[in-house]
Amino acid sequence: QVQLVESGGGLVQAGGSLRLSCAASGRALSSYVMGWFRQAPGKEREFVAAISWSGGNTLYADSLKGRFTISRDNANNMVYLQIDSLKPEDTAVYYCAVRFKSGVAARAWQYDYWGQGTQVTVSS
Repeated sequence: QVQLVESGGGLVQAGGSLRLSCAASGRALSSYVMGWFRQAPGKEREFVAAISWSGGNTLYADSLKGRFTISRDNANNMVYLQIDSLKPEDTAVYYCAVRFKSGVAARAWQYDYWGQGTQVTVSS
């Protein structure tokens, strides 16, 4: 059993930055791929970024490259998502997820456990 808890969301003005955190418990995640997804109201869950167990390999959604940075701290079982130059269209609930199979992946069904999400709202 793995528990993932996201934090760091909130209300921010366009152009600002946020750093989302994902804390894991129940299992050491240092060997697994971690990912971030987001879901806006009325839309499907969308891939944002993924990172390999070592942090040496990352994958980003093409449309989001340049403003989003995923990182991890295996010693503390944490994963982060830095979001810069926020836009109103970034408004969504952001979820972290863990994938037990090797290889970064971009499909939601490829991930095994999910957090409850943290709300990010960007005002114009």
